[in-house]
Amino acid sequence: MTANLLGTANTSAVRYLDDLDLGHKWTSAGRTVTEYDVVTFGTWSGDMHPLHTNEEYAKTTEFGTRLFHGPGALSLAFGLEMALGWKNGSAIAFLGIDNWRMSAPIRIGDTITVDEVVTNIRPSSTKPDRGVVTTRVRILNQNGAVCQEGDWVVLLSRRPM
Repeated sequence: MTANLLGTANTSAVRYLDDLDLGHKWTSAGRTVTEYDVVTFGTWSGDMHPLHTNEEYAKTTEFGTRLFHGPGALSLAFGLEMALGWKNGSAIAFLGIDNWRMSAPIRIGDTITVDEVVTNIRPSSTKPDRGVVTTRVRILNQNGAVCQEGDWVVLLSRRPM
C-alpha cells in the first residue's frame, strides 16, 4: 500500500458499529517528524536517552543518527488516526493495544502515515447499544516501510435508533 503523504487524509464520516465491515480501510495524511517532536517528547516523557538527544552518540550506533522515540511515534499515530474522523462521535472508549511491534526506526525528517483496517467486529452480548471493534494499525514511513504495527481495540456505539 502506498503511503498518503498529502496534507489531507482519506477522511471518513463518523462510523458506528453497524456501518463497519471486515476489511474497511483508511489511510491518514502524512506528518513529518521534526526536531521539535524529539525534544518535546523527550522532555515531557523524561526519556532523554542519548539515542534521541546526542547526535555524536547516535552516530556510533547501528542507526547512524538520532531516532524519534518509539512511544512518541505511537502518540503521533493516535493523532493521525483520530484525524481520520470515523470514530468522532461513536467511540466510547479505547480498550487497548494488542501485539504492538516496533520493527523499523523513525528518524527526524521521516514522514509517517497510519493505515488502518477493520479485522474484527463484535456486538456486545449484554449492552445492545455498543460493541467492540479491532483494527490493524500500521505506521508507515515515506517509503512505505512498516515501522510499527499492531491491533487497536475500541468500544464503539451502535447507530442510534
